[in-house]
Amino acid sequence: MRNVIKLTLIIFFLNICIAKSEIVKPKSKIVPAEVIKIQLQSLKKNDTPYKDVGIEQTWEFAHPVNQIFTGPLDRFKQMIKGENYNMLLNHISHEISEVYKDENKAVFKVVILDQNKKFFQFRWQVEKFLESGPLQNCWLTTVVSQPIPLGSST
Repeated sequence: MRNVIKLTLIIFFLNICIAKSEIVKPKSKIVPAEVIKIQLQSLKKNDTPYKDVGIEQTWEFAHPVNQIFTGPLDRFKQMIKGENYNMLLNHISHEISEVYKDENKAVFKVVILDQNKKFFQFRWQVEKFLESGPLQNCWLTTVVSQPIPLGSST
């Protein structure tokens, strides 16, 4: 019986370690639209494989200046779960359309269909991090607008 409990605990902790390692880290090869896709796909399944992993993934691609204003992570989680952004969590679908792009900034229109079958539009902006360090030349989120309600799908 003790061996079964030990084995169960080992498997449990291994799963947590594996799940935690699934967070995608910013890389210079990840293009702007892919950054937003990574964030939205994660928010769509916010609690899989563990609670708030989607928000944590989104935080990973937030520009350091953005993190100063919206963080630390626990505060960012509260903000995303708040009235202005909670429709992003566990949403049904999303569409990403490029509006503008130059060599250092890209702006996208994002339309979300939330769990209540209501559409919301966001302006999502990413910028290339130009300072030296591990984030150099990575595309990171600098602005996500307030949602604009677009009506219901029913």
